[in-house]
This record gives sequence, structure tokens and C-alpha cells, in this order.
Amino acid sequence: MQKFFSNKKLIILMVIIIVTFGLLAVSVNVRNKKETPPVVQQVGNDVVSLVGGVFSYPTNAVKNASSEFSNLYNTYAENRRLKAKVDDLAQNQVKLKVAQDENKRLKQELKLNSTLTDYDSINAAVLTRSPSSWQNYLTINRGQTSGIKKNMPVMSGKGLIGRIIEVDKVSSKVELISTDNEINDKFAAEILDDNKNSVTGVVSRFDNSTGDLVMENVNSVKGIKKGQRVITSGLGGRTPRGLFIGKVYGIKKDDYGMTNSVYITPAAELRNFTVVTVIRSTVSGEK
Repeated sequence: MQKFFSNKKLIILMVIIIVTFGLLAVSVNVRNKKETPPVVQQVGNDVVSLVGGVFSYPTNAVKNASSEFSNLYNTYAENRRLKAKVDDLAQNQVKLKVAQDENKRLKQELKLNSTLTDYDSINAAVLTRSPSSWQNYLTINRGQTSGIKKNMPVMSGKGLIGRIIEVDKVSSKVELISTDNEINDKFAAEILDDNKNSVTGVVSRFDNSTGDLVMENVNSVKGIKKGQRVITSGLGGRTPRGLFIGKVYGIKKDDYGMTNSVYITPAAELRNFTVVTVIRSTVSGEK
């Protein structure tokens, strides 16, 4: 017996077990007695919370560290992608500058003062657009004093939207490419197929039912595919070559099955815009 009680560790363990069971018994007895303050229960809960907090702290720390590392890696990867895009943009700018310089030298060698692709631009804001002629006309805040002249093409955003038909001192009237005026001036256009062959025609009307431009008098439909870009050809003499009109949507025959029409999805949003760009050709040397 003396040997048993001499083992201090065993005695301490027994005391802890007895106290623990005693606290549990007291907690069970007093928890349903509202008049008795649940002191023991509070102490027990605090002890459990403290022990749980001690064990959960390293777990939460590891979890937070893992989340921070994941966010850091995602930021690093995104930074690399953005840097690659910036590098590509810089390279494209260099290629464009080289091509422009080369084009300039070739023109000098050929003694060409200008070509069908030479033009500059004048920005303007839309002043009025009557609901009764919404798809036909609009008025802009640039006129003769800004160098605007009749028949200059007009663009908005990424694509062609119309042509100047009236010019005043400080304003001009634009006839839209979506007009239903059958005697409006047409736009000479071309499609470059996959083999770089030029397919020419005339953008002559707008199909209200589909929202597409219609290119007629097409010299050939061979090689034309959906998604190919349509640009101005410059052959009409009024519009520079290379202005983006839209992309090929499909090919349809007329009611008699004789001629083909190319339907084009416009590059510009023809229903809603507030800023336009007037294109001024420099073929004639005008500035």
C-alpha cells in the first residue's frame, strides 16, 4: 500500500480522473436548475474552448498560409500572362512601324505621292438623330471649318457606318449605310479569301429583317466563307481602300436563282453610337 501511494504520478492521474467525473456529475445536476448559477458548466466550457483553440490555431494557420500561397501563385501566373501580352503588343507595334517605313520607301522608289490606302481622320460627335429617320441619317458637329467635304466616308467604333451627303460651316449630315434610300451612293467593297484572291462587289443595301448589309454584283463566290472580312476596295474613287465593313455571314441567291448576294454582319453597331470618325482621303493631296 505504501508503494502504491509512493507513486506520485499515479496518484495525480487518479485525482484528475475523480475531479473530472465529479465536475461532469455536478454539471448534469445543476444545468436544469435555473436558480443555480452554472459556474461549473461555464468553467468546463471555457476549458474545452481554450483547449480547442490551442489545437485549432496551427490548423487555421496552415490553412491560411495555403490560401495565401495559392493567391500569390495565381497573381504570379496572371502577371506572366499580362507580361506576355505586353511583349506581343510591343512586337506588333515594331512590325507595324517597320511595315510603314518600308511602304514609305517603296512609294518613294515608285515615285508615288499617294495610294488608295492613304487617309487621315477627323473625330466628331453626333448632334441629332431623328427617330423618324433613325436608320437613314444623322448630323455631326463638324463641317467646312474642320475640313469636312461631301462624300467622305464615316466610321464608328470598328466599322463603316455611312457617308457625308451635306456640309455646312460647323455641321454635316451623314447618310447611314443602313438607309432604305434606294438611290443612295453605294460602297465598292472586296472580300479577301483564304488564297488572298480579291472578290469584289458593291454594298448596296441593308436588310432590316436580318440586320445584315448586302453585297451585290459579286464577280465570284468561289472561296467565300463565313467569317471572312469585308473591306472597302477604293475602286469607287471616293472611299479609301481598307476600311472595315464587316464579316461575311452567308451567301444567298436572288428570287430567280441567277445572281448571288453576300450577306455581311456589320462591324459597327448601327443602332447606337455617339462618336464618329470622318475619313479624309489624301489621294488628291488634300489636307
